[in-house]
Amino acid sequence: QLVESGGGFVQPGGSLRLTCTASGSIFPPYAMGWYRQAPGKQRELVATITNVDTTDYADFVKGRFTISRNSANQTVYLQMNSLKPEDTAVYYCNVKGIGFIQYDHWGQGTAVTVSS
Repeated sequence: QLVESGGGFVQPGGSLRLTCTASGSIFPPYAMGWYRQAPGKQRELVATITNVDTTDYADFVKGRFTISRNSANQTVYLQMNSLKPEDTAVYYCNVKGIGFIQYDHWGQGTAVTVSS
């Protein structure tokens, strides 16, 4: 189970930090990260981090968002700076097994609204 927190309302240029904690065991190798879905649009990758700290970012967040993790408590963070109205979406946490053991789990989503 993935539990997300940290969404909310922020003005353009502001910051938010999303947190996602996984309960139960996560078997490496895995990629854990964030996707988002805006109204009327498809879900898209925001950023992911693997169990060996390899990161991947969507072009539209590079330089603004930073993903990090705490392996001890199976938590991943998304620091979002310089937020724009187009960042408004529901952000979903995801963890995928990327090795021999395959799995794909999603959180319930947390809403981020960027507006003046």
